[in-house]
Amino acid sequence: MTDDKKATPSVSVSYARNGSSTKANALGMRPMQERAYERRGEQYLLIKSPPASGKSRALMFIALDKLTNQGLKQAIIVVPEKSIGASFHDEPLTKYGFWADWTVAPKWNLCDAPGSDNGGKINSLGAFLDSDDRVLVCTHATFRFAVDKFGVEKFDGRLIAVDEFHHVSADPDSKLGQHLGAFIARDRVNVVAMTGSYFRGDAVPVLAPQDEAKFDTVTYTYYEQLNGYEYLKQLDIGYFFYSGSYADDILAVLNPAEKTIIHIPSVNSRESTKDKIKEVEHIIEALGDWQGTDPATAFQLVKRPDGRVLRIADLVDDDPAKRDKVSAALKDRAQKNNRDHVDIIIALGMAKEGFDWIWCEHALTVGYRSSLTEIVQIIGRATRDAPGKTRARFTNLIAEPDAAEEAVTEAVNDTLKAIAASLLMEQVLAPRFNFTPKNPQSGPVDGFDYGEGGYDPSKGNVGFNEQTGQFHIEIKGLVEPKSNEAARICTEDLNEVIAAFVQDKTTIERGLFDEELIPEELTQVRMGKIIKDRYPELAEEDQEAVRQHAIAALTVTQQAKQIALGGGNDTEPKANTALIDGVRKFALSVTELDIDLIDRINPFGGAYAILAKTMNEESLKQVAAAIAAKRTSLTPEEAKELAVRASRFKKERGRLPSIDAQDPWERRMAEGAVAFMRFKKEGRYDG
Repeated sequence: MTDDKKATPSVSVSYARNGSSTKANALGMRPMQERAYERRGEQYLLIKSPPASGKSRALMFIALDKLTNQGLKQAIIVVPEKSIGASFHDEPLTKYGFWADWTVAPKWNLCDAPGSDNGGKINSLGAFLDSDDRVLVCTHATFRFAVDKFGVEKFDGRLIAVDEFHHVSADPDSKLGQHLGAFIARDRVNVVAMTGSYFRGDAVPVLAPQDEAKFDTVTYTYYEQLNGYEYLKQLDIGYFFYSGSYADDILAVLNPAEKTIIHIPSVNSRESTKDKIKEVEHIIEALGDWQGTDPATAFQLVKRPDGRVLRIADLVDDDPAKRDKVSAALKDRAQKNNRDHVDIIIALGMAKEGFDWIWCEHALTVGYRSSLTEIVQIIGRATRDAPGKTRARFTNLIAEPDAAEEAVTEAVNDTLKAIAASLLMEQVLAPRFNFTPKNPQSGPVDGFDYGEGGYDPSKGNVGFNEQTGQFHIEIKGLVEPKSNEAARICTEDLNEVIAAFVQDKTTIERGLFDEELIPEELTQVRMGKIIKDRYPELAEEDQEAVRQHAIAALTVTQQAKQIALGGGNDTEPKANTALIDGVRKFALSVTELDIDLIDRINPFGGAYAILAKTMNEESLKQVAAAIAAKRTSLTPEEAKELAVRASRFKKERGRLPSIDAQDPWERRMAEGAVAFMRFKKEGRYDG
């Protein structure tokens, strides 16, 4: 494996650094907090906003208003783990212009209290409910036990604020999800839910659809946040492959001069050597000569060949005394703005969500993480803004397949999941898209810059609003959503739809490795099925509108990325506006952007090009062969979907698709319609 292979990011996104997301208004609120505060009167509020955008403080502003001006008795802040409770310590908000300070009596921050999450902490929460005090902070676990003990009625008239809301699930086995459903059904509490990542690693929704429909959503995008930073202007995301032991190869991607969090693999994973302590020792030895341990912090001191001494925090050590000392040193508020406090943090399960180290420039994760949420959270460790920090990166180091069939299959799965995560992050990091159909009535939208010459009524246009980080793109033949719910999905939830699409194993396998693929089989059939399964209550026309908007967003981002990266190995961005220029160039490279053209593009083409650069040729052939061996003929479900498309084709063209047509997609629809009739005859359908 050569170093130049390892230096290829799968995506490199650059931003304008206009400073807006870090500027506060007269009340001391940053833009995301101001946006959330404007909706403070809502009974059910969902805040979707990236790590480091200030969700904790946004909640403080909203909670204080609900307690002071909206008649609520108390606020209960619920966090997934004790360490995140520190985000809700006292804040002198009046110092920055707000009308009240945030205070939590020490005895009511149960995250700081000794003991386990049940037992005494449940009784403490019960005592709080009977007191006149206003704010309590506890973990998800403590809250679950307390609701079990006291019942939902005991919480009437209170604000329940759930941090890291993606931990909740509508699954019957999720206690917190069930409790929230009961609170919403009773309708006597206010709920503020906050998440930096609304993607779950599985197919289970966070809330039941009827419950989610009650929430008013405040969305603040990664693009808005990073574009508004003062210092950080470039974010690279890459997946790289190694053979043998990762500990031997790690220095090829680890730059000791960068502030880095290394997440070593779980001991149960394929990448692990099964001896986590030895792995940490190996990394430390590879970095230089060990000089001992700092007595004050328990950081490992390692001397580099150039004489510089690295300060390394080891959070993997099983000795609780040592690990607690390291953990306490990392949380030392006096050191928060000291760049030299620590250089490298090595962790296994820690230092993910809620971990605030603004200087982190590189999040290096060994082994694929099965949860997309976890990846988004880890990337969030590196996206804090800090003086002098202009570039950040996330690297996923993955084992290449070896010759053993079982290992090949497992490695292929990991590879596909890593690519899915990368594709999704590209979508999350891109500006938001506002697609409209191109027709004679079309016109410019206020606030959008349509480039040189302005808006042209004779063709499809692309406008960009730098302030909101949104594109307006006109597409011929685009179906518009009719219902409010479909319109909301097209505005708010396209990334969730795309997450389901890129995580669909059949979709990504065929998109990357099927040389005979007709793109419409993915863009129309597979995406169509995902939309139907996800939103069965939508009318057929609305399902098609959501499908078209989601495929357009994914394809436009992928095409723009390829143009922005220029197809080469150069990791330097061409300009701060590379992705924006890429979107414009793609849209203008065709005479007219229409939905049929978008459906004819394989959305995984760019990902395969990156894969070919980062994986050695032999391994790539093995992966392709392993997937080709599994290829199956048309299923009854796929035949039915193709028959539906064939019927639509007949309505539009006045004839059925032909089995002898020149166009491969028309031939495929015809084959599907024939197969559908055969399956129907054989009784292969229930309905």
